[in-house]
Amino acid sequence: MIEVPRAFAEERIRLSGGQGREWIAGLPALVAELCDRWRLEPTAEPAMHGELGVVFPVRRAGEALVLKVGWQEHSTVDEAAALRAWNGVGAVRLLDADDDAGALLLERLDSARSLRDLPLLDAAEIAGGLIRELAIPAPDGIRPLREAAAYVAETVHQRNELLGRPVPQPWADLAAGLARDLGGDTGSLLVHADLHYGNVLAGHRRPWLAVDPKAVSGDPEHSVPELMWTRLDEAPGPAGVHALLDTIVGAAELDAAKARSWVLVRAIDYWLWGLDAGLTEDPLRCHRLVEALTAP
Repeated sequence: MIEVPRAFAEERIRLSGGQGREWIAGLPALVAELCDRWRLEPTAEPAMHGELGVVFPVRRAGEALVLKVGWQEHSTVDEAAALRAWNGVGAVRLLDADDDAGALLLERLDSARSLRDLPLLDAAEIAGGLIRELAIPAPDGIRPLREAAAYVAETVHQRNELLGRPVPQPWADLAAGLARDLGGDTGSLLVHADLHYGNVLAGHRRPWLAVDPKAVSGDPEHSVPELMWTRLDEAPGPAGVHALLDTIVGAAELDAAKARSWVLVRAIDYWLWGLDAGLTEDPLRCHRLVEALTAP
């Protein structure tokens, strides 16, 4: 029996209406078809889920794996391309994929253990090492990072105005200017653009592996911001913020000035996005982060 988690189903239907209801209704049959095609045996373990996909524990010839199926409007093409390129080095190993179905067959990691469980600077050092390891030439077709930089440069002032100028004008100007500079030469390396501590899980063949990549082509420094704001409350004072940034930059062998620039650009972008989405805590963290990195 293939069961879709109730919370995931209800949220997808709430967000997507009839399309979501139809997709949820067909999901068990899709999973059954994929299991038959890839010779998988579903297990009795409950499925896990995020916002856009469900992960079903399965086995094949006795090996524990997971089958990840994403919401139909969420493309897994770039995720699959990135995982193929990394081939298990620094990231979860991809065993098979069906782009049309939004399905990925992956090695099974320990979902109960992530870098969120380690002391902050220890976790930051491990994550920094993964940033360096994942920075390989990007395969063709991966979205270039200059598009993200251009978006911030072109929209930050308008978005700030629409929200009542929560970001001080000098910081909005700074974000626009830095984004323009960064967009001029973003490089062509493969980048995990959602590398937070919860997206690094304990593995069996290696201690820690990255999962759930949002792949872009550009600067590996772009991976730093989530590692700064997701556990910022554990970094005491401006000195703690700088120590965290220095730890990540050192472990990843990054350009320190470029890393700081990407943190400022993405923190201000996320600050505005978070306020627009109704978030309360993350915009405050972004404020504190920008304040610490722009202080004399």
